[in-house]
Amino acid sequence: MFVLTVDQRGSRRDVDRVAPLLDEFAAAELVRPFERTAGDEVQAVTDDAALALDLALDLAARGQWSVGIGVGPVETPLPPSTRAGRGPAFEAARIAVERAKNLPGAVSVQGPERSDDRRAADAEAAVMLLTLLVSRRSDAGRSAVAAMRDGLTQAEAAERLGISKQAVSQRLSVAGWQAEAAGRRLAERLLEDADR
Repeated sequence: MFVLTVDQRGSRRDVDRVAPLLDEFAAAELVRPFERTAGDEVQAVTDDAALALDLALDLAARGQWSVGIGVGPVETPLPPSTRAGRGPAFEAARIAVERAKNLPGAVSVQGPERSDDRRAADAEAAVMLLTLLVSRRSDAGRSAVAAMRDGLTQAEAAERLGISKQAVSQRLSVAGWQAEAAGRRLAERLLEDADR
C-alpha cells in the first residue's frame, strides 16, 4: 500500500492551498481520498504505484508541496476517514514527508521503519531524479509533454500548440520526455518492489 502525506511549503507566508487541492483530486481513484489531516497537510491512500508516482510528481513539480510516500502495510479494514488510518505505511509517510522538506525535488519514499533493505531508498532515488527533471521544465516543455500525455501525436500536438511538428519534437527533447517515460517505468517498478 502507498500512503501519500503532502505538506504545503511556506504556508505561513502563502494562501491555504489545501482546499483547492482537495477539490482538484476529489475524483482520483484512490483507496482513501485526500483529506486534510492537520493545518496545511493532506493524506491519501492508494494501492497503485503508478498513481502514487503520478500524484507525487505532479505535486512536487508545482513547487508548493513536500511529498512523502510511505510504502508498506496498513491496518485493515481501513476506516472510512483517511486521517484515521494506521499502520507502517502511515508511519513511513510521516517520516518521508519530513525528510522531503530537505531533499532536492521535495519528494521522499520511506518503507516501514524497521525495514533494512534498500528498496525504498532505490525508489526514492528514482523519484527524486524524475522530480528534478519534471520541475525544471519550461512552460513550453510542459505544454508539449501535456499534449503527449493526452494521447496526441506530435502532429496533433503541433496543431494544438500552434507550432510546427519540428518545434514540438525539439520541445519534447529539451523537456526530457523520453527520459521521463523510462524513468517513470523504473520508479514505478521500484515502488512496487518496495511494497513487497
